[in-house]
Amino acid sequence: MSTKTLVIVLAAVVLVIAVMGGGFFLMWTKMNTTLAQMQMQNAAENEAEETPKEEEVTIGPIYKMETLIVNLADQGGKRYLRITMELELSAPEVMEEINNRMPQLRDAILMVLPSKQYSDIGSTEGKIALRDELIAKINGILKKGTVTTIYFTEFVVQ
Repeated sequence: MSTKTLVIVLAAVVLVIAVMGGGFFLMWTKMNTTLAQMQMQNAAENEAEETPKEEEVTIGPIYKMETLIVNLADQGGKRYLRITMELELSAPEVMEEINNRMPQLRDAILMVLPSKQYSDIGSTEGKIALRDELIAKINGILKKGTVTTIYFTEFVVQ
């Protein structure tokens, strides 16, 4: 064999080894990327499965109030509000106190509602502000517990 042929054969062997090494390198990085994506996906699935367990929300006792109808403070007094609320309580003992203090609670609510205009309570933000104001008024009267939230089950303005 001549030197020229030997150099060509060696160059071909080096080229084949280089191509194989490049192929293995690409395959290795692709496998690592796929493995990392699978681990991230599994971690996300595990978090999604654990989230409902952590966020189990218990609802306190509910007291359903009677429907109230009040005139709103709009010009001419032509609008009225029909509202039904359910009060979520902090403890079952509060139910008895609410029954005993119902005249005071209705009075406090009836002092707040007619002072509102439609523009005050027509939006979602207005309803949330009204809810917060009513909770503060009611909790100011209660001594044994609190109202944690108010659910509006009927809210009609006409």
